[in-house]
Amino acid sequence: ENENVGEPKAKQPKIERIGCVTDEDIIKLKPKEKKKLDWKDKLYLAPLTTVGNLPYRRLCKKLGADITCSEMALGLPLLQGAPAEWALVKRHKSEDFFGIQVCGCSPPQMSRVAQLIEENVDCDFVDINMGCPIDLIYKKGMGSGLMVRNRPVEIISRTMASIMSRPLTIKMRTGVYKDKNIAHLLFPKLQELGVSALTIHGRSREQRYTKLADWEYIGECKKTVDIPVFGNGDILNYEDYYAMKENSGVDGIMLARGALIKPWIFTEIKERRHWDISGQERLD
Repeated sequence: ENENVGEPKAKQPKIERIGCVTDEDIIKLKPKEKKKLDWKDKLYLAPLTTVGNLPYRRLCKKLGADITCSEMALGLPLLQGAPAEWALVKRHKSEDFFGIQVCGCSPPQMSRVAQLIEENVDCDFVDINMGCPIDLIYKKGMGSGLMVRNRPVEIISRTMASIMSRPLTIKMRTGVYKDKNIAHLLFPKLQELGVSALTIHGRSREQRYTKLADWEYIGECKKTVDIPVFGNGDILNYEDYYAMKENSGVDGIMLARGALIKPWIFTEIKERRHWDISGQERLD
């Protein structure tokens, strides 16, 4: 009866209970336990509002895109069950590395959006839009307007990252004003809050799409974090891609207008060649 006296008992994991129910379902994954995605050297098709629809993404997948992302979906209409908004986050079977992009500025609302996505949406990662320059979005404190709202950014990032088992990513611009870059200050904070990857478009909100993207600054932002960083802006051919990727040191590049002008830019990059497609081939 006493043969095991003196031997340490095997340590049993402590199971907390709430009433008669265990709390294992509400213990969240640590960042390192989240679904692991390989972001390195991937060609990322940008979330393109109004044009980055499912048929267009299918075409880009066929032509060599690695990562695809839904059009920007607004948090409130998603919570209200608006069919048009839910159609935006639908995934095609060919999209093997697929994320959805959401936009909002209210921490309680965005935490409910995270829970809704976790339970109802088929995707590999969730991206927060912190780059949209449109007045309608910006003036409500969403998109690029969120960049200067430190407390909401902090709460939204932390709560969404803790609620979801899928990685949380954020896409932003250099800042709101052309002479005041702030992304490099946000990058390390967002990494600490549990964000898994970041994308930066090398222009400010004020610049919209004028002047050249600042790839030197993109490289500076990359150095401030250990998580994957994607650069975005002015990649129109394979020479641009390899030059900017090497000079900035980013993990990958997101293509937006370059892919709208010619969806076959993904093939050009992978095969390191220019591909002049005839009118008939484009129709085929």
